[in-house]
Amino acid sequence: MLIEDYFQEIQLLFQSSLIVQSLNIEPDKRGMYEGFIRGKISFKNNSLLHFREFVYVEILIDRKMYSYQYMSSENNLIFRYDNTEHHRKLNLATFPHHKHDGSEENVVQSDAPFLAEVLEEIGKILG
Repeated sequence: MLIEDYFQEIQLLFQSSLIVQSLNIEPDKRGMYEGFIRGKISFKNNSLLHFREFVYVEILIDRKMYSYQYMSSENNLIFRYDNTEHHRKLNLATFPHHKHDGSEENVVQSDAPFLAEVLEEIGKILG
């Protein structure tokens, strides 16, 4: 897989979703297999998903860095998945992968979801 293919998959994921109202996705190719992608996705209830990934895709999809932050229309955190290494003291089994669930302070262990899984979770929240 080339990085352009991955970027196109992300674009199609959101374009084909029935819950997405608008999207702004910015891909940045850094090589044949490597790139950075960021986006802001608005949903039917005016909630927002801000995401970013630094990804290497030659054989498997390896997200070196990611953050998927879902915010209410009032700009309150609903959840954020990321792999920033700032919660070492919590001894999470999935470190550095974790989820901020409902607030910055409520940090729980979590595997690294793919954007399709994040979109599915948002769909369940929206009903």
